[in-house]
Amino acid sequence: MIQRRVRPGRPGLGRRLVALGAAALLVGTLWPSMVSGATPFGNPSAEATYGTGVTFRQPFTPPTDLRRVEILVSAPDSIGPAALVVPTPACCQETTLDYTLAEADSHIVPNTTLTARWRVTLTNGSTIVGEPTSVVYSDTRFAWQTQAGPIVRVHWYDGSDAFGKRALAIGERGVADAAKLLGVTESRPIDFYIYADQAAFYAALGPGTRENVGGEAHADIRTMFALITPDEIDASWVSTVVPHELTHLVFDTAVRNPYHFPPRWLNEGLAVYLSEGYTDAWRTVVTNTVRSGGIIPLIGLTGQFPTTRDQFFLAYGESVSAVDYMVRTFGRDGLVKLVRSYADGVSDDEAFQAGIGRSVADFQAGWLADLGATAPQAIGPRIGPAGPLPPGWQAAPGAPVGGPATPRPGSVPSTVLHKDDGGDPAVVVLIALIVGIVGAVVILGLRARRRRTVIEP
Repeated sequence: MIQRRVRPGRPGLGRRLVALGAAALLVGTLWPSMVSGATPFGNPSAEATYGTGVTFRQPFTPPTDLRRVEILVSAPDSIGPAALVVPTPACCQETTLDYTLAEADSHIVPNTTLTARWRVTLTNGSTIVGEPTSVVYSDTRFAWQTQAGPIVRVHWYDGSDAFGKRALAIGERGVADAAKLLGVTESRPIDFYIYADQAAFYAALGPGTRENVGGEAHADIRTMFALITPDEIDASWVSTVVPHELTHLVFDTAVRNPYHFPPRWLNEGLAVYLSEGYTDAWRTVVTNTVRSGGIIPLIGLTGQFPTTRDQFFLAYGESVSAVDYMVRTFGRDGLVKLVRSYADGVSDDEAFQAGIGRSVADFQAGWLADLGATAPQAIGPRIGPAGPLPPGWQAAPGAPVGGPATPRPGSVPSTVLHKDDGGDPAVVVLIALIVGIVGAVVILGLRARRRRTVIEP
């Protein structure tokens, strides 16, 4: 069993930009006032410094009717830009808007392209948007060498040309095999960065990288990273880890949609299945767990995998076991049809029905039966049983359509239900009491607020 494991990359920077607290600065210099009717923007610029962050600058002459200034920052694969408000400069001398997206605030993965444009809102509500500017955040710690094929571009800094050519050949073959199976055509380049030093590799991937990660794919920037020293290029695990990671990128091409991503076990299981198959080592992991009764249901592997070593490997073993069962039972065509169904943004059950004619629950039941495993007992919070309806909450028999409906036991009525005799007097008294208490609280609150207003400076 290989000791280095792989994983798809974490959510791209575009999904995290809104939460950033990077500093926004205004650097002013005196220039003649803007000519009326001219654009308030000059030529924007951007500068990326590895380990520090990305700085965007925009020459700007504030108009007299300026209300608000924002920078719109976009990262690859983001649904839209993050609109971040910056201090509004005083009219009307030319200044330079300066915004820094700091590495210390949110890790930026190397090879990420960031784009920004500035927007101002005037007092009448109209807006003016400047021209976009982009910059690539690159790992400049090393002198990278590059070998390029039809799709893959390999970058490495330690090793000979033969090392780069070997890595490129493995990469191109991995992409071709995955694309052929999934019936997709890859046309955009995939960058493959190879690090020879563990510390540098983990620093590139960012805080929180697990110690057993030997490769990571980031579909949003079509980039994969791997930790391979020059003397390891011919090791058997390299021929596994590289196709595994590249399969994730091809998988993303096949299922890409803005609504719903497939479960993690399907993504990882397919990557293991194509890169090494359901090997004896993986079978042993799963079989031993079946005997001990510790199988994780597939619905428990839709998101992040467990972090402990044994459970981590079990998650991979179960994933490739499920994909192997799918291929044996429904054929590769069924697997491909299922995967490609996700491109329509459908739910998991809809994709499984379209691909193999089964729901996720039915597929899981069949897989567990094939393993000879019993379904794990569900644990954790559960929905409580429905309680009885209070007296008088039942609609009158024969109520016309559109009138009071008969609620399901334990549900909240969607219409105002009442007794036939006009209502329970006790309920009326209770409602009146509640209204009186709420009114008293509101009045006291208003008086307290007035008192605070008087004593505060």
